[in-house]
Amino acid sequence: MVIKPKVRGFICTTAHPDGCRAFVRRQIDYIRSKPHADGPKKVLVIGASMGYGLASRITAAYSFGAATIGIIFDKPASGSRTASSGWYNSAAFESFAREDGLYAKTLNGDAYSKEMKDRAIGLIKSDLGKVDMVVYSLAAPRRTTADGTMYSSVLKTVGAPYTNKTIDLKNRVVSDITVEPATDEEIAATVKVMGGEDWKDWIDALKAADAIEDDAVTVAYSYIGPSITHPMYADGSIGKAKDHLFATSKQITADGIRAYISVNKALVTQSSAAIPIVPLYISILYKVMKAHGVHEGCIEQMYRLMNEKLYAGAPVTDEENRIRLDDLEMQPEIQSEVSRLWSEICTENLDTHADLDGYFKDFYALFGFGAEGIDYDADTDPTTPDFG
Repeated sequence: MVIKPKVRGFICTTAHPDGCRAFVRRQIDYIRSKPHADGPKKVLVIGASMGYGLASRITAAYSFGAATIGIIFDKPASGSRTASSGWYNSAAFESFAREDGLYAKTLNGDAYSKEMKDRAIGLIKSDLGKVDMVVYSLAAPRRTTADGTMYSSVLKTVGAPYTNKTIDLKNRVVSDITVEPATDEEIAATVKVMGGEDWKDWIDALKAADAIEDDAVTVAYSYIGPSITHPMYADGSIGKAKDHLFATSKQITADGIRAYISVNKALVTQSSAAIPIVPLYISILYKVMKAHGVHEGCIEQMYRLMNEKLYAGAPVTDEENRIRLDDLEMQPEIQSEVSRLWSEICTENLDTHADLDGYFKDFYALFGFGAEGIDYDADTDPTTPDFG
């Protein structure tokens, strides 16, 4: 079949296996080209199929030679439907890793479930003994708990409505949007899905099974951003979940495993594309950071996290013991320029004030489209060999 992107809302419902493989290869080549610290050797990545999770797995494997187990929740191809990009990414990573003599296995299923925790622990015990790093990079929209209750996260403000600029990406139109506040029940559900409860459940399960080293490190990802995005992110419903995640890091550390929150840069991901206001901010940020020569993608961020912040001696943290990979984004000269462009931006000056083409390039790359050297008009087999 000829596979083309089909976009619905903020997701693409198709993915290209050859394109995904090319983007995974490019990330591997980037890590191989860089100097390496002495890091972990047995790594569990929870949420390993895209974005920061995939980049974390690639960095651990190709910076440190680490054996990696990845937890994903993705779909294989079926009939005329392509697999999800995470499926193709994971298959490509395993293929490359094994060609390069690296241990790599992937488990597909619900990371929130006890069944998946038991499967992962069984694999760790049989193949690796214990892990010395756990990356928690889940970005799921909903969670079903052990009693069968389903919780769904929301992307809303807290306390009061918020009005600001946003962008209709499909039509490239800037307009105002008002986002209504979340209810207490919606906030609680968002914390249940995106907070730290499941992260701690994973660490507790690994400790109980003696499947994690006493001196292991675990890291989860967050975002703070500038005041423009605070009502929708840092101070919104998702921000309440990230506050819980941060509090959980302290609890995990107090219980004996060193836990860190890495505050990362704003990037195009499936999650960020869904948040009102944020895509417009990201497109302006891209323009400014590229002009200053400090733009980074997921793989550059994860390289810095592991090789410069976590494993180059004592971890480099702020006063709250957070790792700040948003340090370049939040430079005063960057934010000053972003704020100026934000105040001026409208539909008529989008091309001069924002890097919307760069935004779309990164968006389509999430699904394997736009890779150099791939013939997207060619018949392509959407199936991949079983892996994991």
